[in-house]
Amino acid sequence: MRSKTVLVLSLAAVGVFGVAGSASATPPQGLTTTILAKSTVPALDIKAHTHGPDAWGVRIKTRGVSDGYVVDNVIAPGGTTGWHSHPGPSLIFVVRGAVTNYASDDPRCRGQVYWAGTSFVDQGGRDVHMLRNEGDVAAETIAVQLVPANAARRIDAIAPSNCTS
Repeated sequence: MRSKTVLVLSLAAVGVFGVAGSASATPPQGLTTTILAKSTVPALDIKAHTHGPDAWGVRIKTRGVSDGYVVDNVIAPGGTTGWHSHPGPSLIFVVRGAVTNYASDDPRCRGQVYWAGTSFVDQGGRDVHMLRNEGDVAAETIAVQLVPANAARRIDAIAPSNCTS
């Protein structure tokens, strides 16, 4: 009886891991991530603006406490972050080299290249994306992230069917 139980449990484990393996997340390759800062951020309701003909403004509002991060990512030539999302927005500064951002919601999966000295926003939430270094020198980004308190900062995702590269 005991050997039948072990056999049944072994087959169940193979079945579960076999199915999970076919739809597994894409792991990062050639990526070094360093958390430069992390802190608790109280609920925000920020309204800042300038006056005059060149008026500028910003609005940031959260419900509840957040975790704030400053993250340094170095991607080796040919490296990738793997497909992933974040539960909140990220403001990403490219500080060295270039990265190509692939978004899962682009039907043709065309990448957008960002060079050192440029920046872009990852909206977070359902925004599944991957950064790849398609150059021959290391690329580096600094991300400022705001996510719900105690949430995972990064959520691994499977490669979307429209992005085969």
